[in-house]
Amino acid sequence: MTSAALLAGCALPQRGPSPLLYDFGVRPSSGTATATAAALPALAITAQATPALDGNAMLYRLAYANEQQLRAYTQARWAMSPAELVQQRLREGLSGQFTVLRPGEDAQRVLQLELEEFSQVFDAADKSSGLLRLRATVRQRLPSGERMMAQRTVVVKRPAPSADAAGGVRALSAATDATVDELAQWLRQWR
Repeated sequence: MTSAALLAGCALPQRGPSPLLYDFGVRPSSGTATATAAALPALAITAQATPALDGNAMLYRLAYANEQQLRAYTQARWAMSPAELVQQRLREGLSGQFTVLRPGEDAQRVLQLELEEFSQVFDAADKSSGLLRLRATVRQRLPSGERMMAQRTVVVKRPAPSADAAGGVRALSAATDATVDELAQWLRQWR
């Protein structure tokens, strides 16, 4: 009876390797919070994404074949949704310049992010880049409600060091860091 159970166990399909999980790693410290952070209004950050970016799939496009088709890597996943990754990185990057609060806390200003594109784009089989596109809206909280102060679209593309998921992660991480820097500069003008 035992040998029959062992033989039946051998006939069971083998599971493949689990997908690799990626995030952006640790952002290099830009120093500690400065006196400027206290002088600027407190800021809450919220992020959402288009439905295609709701999950944790790592997406890519083959621009040389069909750039309108989003594809997902089968053996690579984000550790959290792209909107959560970008929001986390933005909180880390802005906290040295602004007092960054969580959504729902009493912030005078809210930075709303709408992530529209977050993919690795292949221009050729061996050449790709990370593409990030988002719309950022700054809202002022007033006793009478919220008022939109400003809105802009940010598009950042960074080359990938390799034509695979790991290269896409590095490219999208660099694109996100560049986006953080661009948004920080933009937000400083709204004192």
